[in-house]
This record gives sequence, structure tokens and C-alpha cells, in this order.
Amino acid sequence: MIKVEALIRPQKLDDVKAALAEVGIRGMTVSEVRGAGKQKGFTQHYRGAEYTVNLIQKVKVEVVVTDDHAPRVAHAIAEAARTGEIGDGKIFLVPVVEALRIRTGEEGEIAIT
Repeated sequence: MIKVEALIRPQKLDDVKAALAEVGIRGMTVSEVRGAGKQKGFTQHYRGAEYTVNLIQKVKVEVVVTDDHAPRVAHAIAEAARTGEIGDGKIFLVPVVEALRIRTGEEGEIAIT
């Protein structure tokens, strides 16, 4: 099993959700996060004072899938989230050792379907 973690622009979330639905993904976890990368933030003016915002708002989408499904899911997210500009985000594929569905006690790949 693989956990696909994608850090994307907040405005691309609906596109990514639609792309995941097209490849058969029904469940996901979505979190609002902040981070820094090549984008390095921006400067804002508020009431005459200048502020540097160096932690940019992103959305983190997490999906656990079977090993053979992970590349397809990652490519679907990448295509849906891409704008071609700095700050489009990153996708990580992380191995998952075990999964356990709390309600039924099912383990392994059956627990993620």
C-alpha cells in the first residue's frame, strides 16, 4: 500500500477531487496547511506597515491506495493541480506498512477499499 500525499494550491482542490473521482478514488483526507518552498512567500502592506508572509497556504490531500494504483493516482493529481507556475506543489508517495479498519477489524488492502 502507498499513501499519496499532495500539497496543492487551495484553488485547485475541486479539480483534484474531480480527477480522483475519475480514477475511482472515493475517500481522501484534506487538510489546510502552511509551508515554504521555492515560492519564498510575498510582501503585504497592512495599515501602512509592511509584512513578509513566508508560509504560504496550501491544501494537503492524502489518499492510501494499492501499490499498482499509486502512480495513476499521483499522475491524476499532478495533471489536475498543474498551472505551470512556481507554487503548484509537491506529491509524495510513502509506503504504508499496514491498514486497519476500526469498525470491522479488517486489515491490509481490504481495509482501504
